[in-house]
Amino acid sequence: MEYQVRRYRITPGKLDEFVDAWKAGVVPLREQFGFQFHGAWSIEESNEFVWVISYERSEGFAAADAAYYASEERRHLSPDPAEHIVSSDQAPAHRVL
Repeated sequence: MEYQVRRYRITPGKLDEFVDAWKAGVVPLREQFGFQFHGAWSIEESNEFVWVISYERSEGFAAADAAYYASEERRHLSPDPAEHIVSSDQAPAHRVL
């Protein structure tokens, strides 16, 4: 199983709006594409959002992620939580516990 940690900095004052749009659109669509969620956290003091996702099918995380972003459903996601992302970083992670 491949894991990834994603951290977003959100436009000040838009964290709740981002979370609502993320839960309504990204979560079900990612699940439709075979991704699993392991947690998501908002950090109000710094307008950040952190989440952990995994993928374990044979085509691998990178290919599934590319297919997700190329999909019609993702391109037409409304509201699109990405509108509130100021910056982001992501990294592969390895489970140790």
